[in-house]
Amino acid sequence: MFIPRVLKCALISGAALFAATSVWADGIGASLLTQQHPFYIELANAMKAEASEKNVPLEISIANQDLSKQLADVEDFIVKGVDVIVISPVDSQGVLPAIMKAKNAGIKVLTVDVPAKGVDVTSYIGTDNYAGGVKAGKLMAEVLDGKGKVAIIDYPTVQSVVARVEGFKKALEAYPDIEIVAQQTGITRAEALAVAQNMLQAHPDITGIFGFGDDAALAAAVAVKSQGLQDQVKVIGFDGMEEARNAVDNDPVMVGVIQQFPDQMGKQAVDTAIKVMNGEDVPAEQPIEPGVYTGK
Repeated sequence: MFIPRVLKCALISGAALFAATSVWADGIGASLLTQQHPFYIELANAMKAEASEKNVPLEISIANQDLSKQLADVEDFIVKGVDVIVISPVDSQGVLPAIMKAKNAGIKVLTVDVPAKGVDVTSYIGTDNYAGGVKAGKLMAEVLDGKGKVAIIDYPTVQSVVARVEGFKKALEAYPDIEIVAQQTGITRAEALAVAQNMLQAHPDITGIFGFGDDAALAAAVAVKSQGLQDQVKVIGFDGMEEARNAVDNDPVMVGVIQQFPDQMGKQAVDTAIKVMNGEDVPAEQPIEPGVYTGK
């Protein structure tokens, strides 16, 4: 059983007890990609709830999609001497030095939602993004009746998105009359809106857009309507947060979204960290099957 630090310190007397309990150590340090998206808010809340339920110290830092901040946050966790670090990488490859430094310090590392690239971690907990991409591709082929021209709004430095896009493309290989005519990066909602507008102007015959996440898909839907193409273009997203599901329910342009379950990820990340602290073996990969939401 995991013993919180305050109980470990009960054997220490007087001033030594105060000194030991006044320094945050042991437990879990988590560096999350952002808190500007409902997905990560829900994931963080689930982690906090599970850590509280299991009486395990948890500190969460938010990288705000800034790799240098994430690297600094991980360095801080190493200095504090946490037992396990949970990371949702801003950059799947760029986070490698931080993970290596943690491992060299004897700290176990888990990744959640976004996997790391080029380095082994103790466990990865996240959506089976490739399977989700395949589902998105099949749904796109279905709504386009097996023919049309498709664009992709991408986030290529994040490995989970790379897997989604690969799965999407793989599914479309079974439909030779569907052509991918554009693929551009649009990370934030504002960037995705500009990218979608540019792609629609360059390819006015686009009939489908796949957004790597909810923000990208919702932005694409706005661009489609702003150019009067709502009767021509169908949009599919990925994440399945409430705003996107509501759009699928009420906006004919948004025909579906691949639904992730961040509450499950957050809970499983904390539970896995506890097992690691207890010396238990955990699976190297813990995929969570995504759903497909196409309306009420």
